[in-house]
Amino acid sequence: MPGATHGAGATDGPAPWGRVGTEGGPGIDGPRELRHVSRFSHEAMATVFEVYAVHPDERYAAQAAQAAFDLVDRLERELSRFVPNSDIARINHLAAGEHTHVSPSTLECLEIARHIFDATGGVFDVSIGTGLPSLDLDPHDCLVRAGKDGVQVDLGGIGKGYAVDLMAELLEEWELERTLVHGGFSSVLALDAPPDHDGWPLTLSDPGTRHQQLHRVSARQTAIGASGLVKGDHIVDPRTGRPARGHVAAWAAVPRPETVPPRPPSHDGLRIAAAAVADALATAFVLMSPEEIDQLCARSPGLQAWILPKAAGGPRETIQLLHVGGSAG
Repeated sequence: MPGATHGAGATDGPAPWGRVGTEGGPGIDGPRELRHVSRFSHEAMATVFEVYAVHPDERYAAQAAQAAFDLVDRLERELSRFVPNSDIARINHLAAGEHTHVSPSTLECLEIARHIFDATGGVFDVSIGTGLPSLDLDPHDCLVRAGKDGVQVDLGGIGKGYAVDLMAELLEEWELERTLVHGGFSSVLALDAPPDHDGWPLTLSDPGTRHQQLHRVSARQTAIGASGLVKGDHIVDPRTGRPARGHVAAWAAVPRPETVPPRPPSHDGLRIAAAAVADALATAFVLMSPEEIDQLCARSPGLQAWILPKAAGGPRETIQLLHVGGSAG
């Protein structure tokens, strides 16, 4: 396809344009209309990260994409609980009163996770009820102290989005501004639009029947996170300790701040690290009621949500996508 390049850090064989993630993550609408867009892919964090970029020098764009993928690999070594001696693995072995040094990136990701924990009333909890609030985060010295035994952190619900945020910032430093970055299409960040478009044309699809498009979004300087129950019992409600039985799927759209501070504030609003926030909120929205989601959107300017409820009495016969907060887009 003209303009589609399987570039630096690529996986074995290009994936089709316009695909969606396994949980109904946004897909690219009308990919054949996106001319002069190069695509670069890389496997990390148990998924495929991709960079879609418009730049006159394709070799330069490939170098920038490779730098972004190198960043993802570094973050995986820090944030994955499955990597021996990663920051998270060390945190998970702390006893009460012990501490460990972590990277600034790990500390920042944990601060964002704590912020979303507070904003959702504990619905989004990277410790799955084992005691996230008991961890003392010291941003000055990049220390994490355990206030109790047995805290187990898993950043799977926010780490990909955080990586996408940092990738986008790096690509902007390389002056790749007409860019879309995603991690498995469940964490998507659209920067400036490609030529002749108001935004990156995206679709939201039913994760159960991915050919069924539910909604179209034109995204610019916006992050979209997606989550759902297609994979089974992988989302646990920290309030009950049981697998989620809420909505089939949920999407969260978070506007990107005009400037990204070096550290997220510990309070006041959600307009920080947009992809990380969208990633986390999409997971929370699977568990929250429409009323709870509406209340969160009302106090978070620009935040939008779409939820796909389960049909009463068995399989869905009709598609009912509920939009909450902001403009329908």
